[in-house]
Amino acid sequence: MVSNILSSINNYVWGWGLIFILLFTGIFYTIKLGFLQLRLIPFLSGRKDSKKSENGISQLKTVTSSLGTAMGTGNIVGVASAIAIGGAGSIFWMWVSAFLGMALVYAENYLGILYRREEDGEWLGGAVSYIKYGAGSDILAVIFSVFCVFASWGMGGMVQANSIGNALSDFGTEKYITAIILFVTVFAVISGGIKRIGSASQIIIPVLTGIYIIVSLIIIFRHRENLGRVFADIFESAFDFKSAGGFAVSVGIRRGIFSNEAGLGSSSIMHSASEEDSPYIQGMWSMFEVFLDTIVCCTLTALVLLLTDTYDINTAFGGNIFIDISIILFAFCTITGWYYCGETSFRHISGGRYIKPYRFIFAVIVSLGAVFSPENVWTVSDIFNGLMAVPNILALLLLFRKVRI
Repeated sequence: MVSNILSSINNYVWGWGLIFILLFTGIFYTIKLGFLQLRLIPFLSGRKDSKKSENGISQLKTVTSSLGTAMGTGNIVGVASAIAIGGAGSIFWMWVSAFLGMALVYAENYLGILYRREEDGEWLGGAVSYIKYGAGSDILAVIFSVFCVFASWGMGGMVQANSIGNALSDFGTEKYITAIILFVTVFAVISGGIKRIGSASQIIIPVLTGIYIIVSLIIIFRHRENLGRVFADIFESAFDFKSAGGFAVSVGIRRGIFSNEAGLGSSSIMHSASEEDSPYIQGMWSMFEVFLDTIVCCTLTALVLLLTDTYDINTAFGGNIFIDISIILFAFCTITGWYYCGETSFRHISGGRYIKPYRFIFAVIVSLGAVFSPENVWTVSDIFNGLMAVPNILALLLLFRKVRI
């Protein structure tokens, strides 16, 4: 009964109304910024002169920490479920949502740097700041913060911990042992704030992402004779609305948003901690994050699945070990990254008080997720993720004149 009610609410929140608003805003900013997405590769290969502030963390730590919140189960299991429901055509619409999402995330992070504030020697900003100081609405900032805190507990905490618990159980580890290990490791990392979170992500994300890309490319190379057929199927199915393609648009766009979080405001919280003073440069790096997360990694996952003709990710990658290890490490980075999003939002609600107790409570909540199956937590968290987008998108539309290139 409860599950059905929550599913109905989730379907309403993530209905075509929210999808249309996200796509409209993405198209709006794409046109306003002169298709800035096409300048990403020249930006990455060019010289980047900028000023660094005395506060904040390095660009590498910022990008990897933010990638840690985005990459994970969405890039692996999420892609498999998208293909199973919407067919190969869902991948095309995932590309579309990512392309438009790059413009959205640029605007978020441009504003995040523009309106961030210094507190205790660290930069705090993101959606909370530009909603409050830019759009001038403390009420909307508090609403966003509440949604973000709950999303960090659920989607960023318990759900990820449950994935880690299930993965470690394949190696014979009891879930209560996993819970204890998670409590200790998560609390140790988040107690060091964004700098320690960034250091952990800086070690894990580049190595793990690189290995995942290499393994995927090896599998794709082994089945390269079928690449033409797979790409033809992707483009044909994307517009075949009489069959599974009828679900391709909805599923592809939703999975794309779920994977890269563009439009939700979470990315801007992470990137605002950077030592970078240029809103333009930070915005461009955030676009790279969406590009790597969805255009590269999600596409590689999709090609592996389609070339091996299976929806089972473990079968496609030749067994459980590689996927289990990937999920464990990606999920851990997601937990620590989402913690920072939740802490920043909690600081706004509490006026900067009770941060140490909050860290302890978060670590406890995460550890419980490893033991108990959060069947309804995923749905509730998905609802809060969707609700985060509403005040965030409203602020992006109100502040469009402030976003430049």
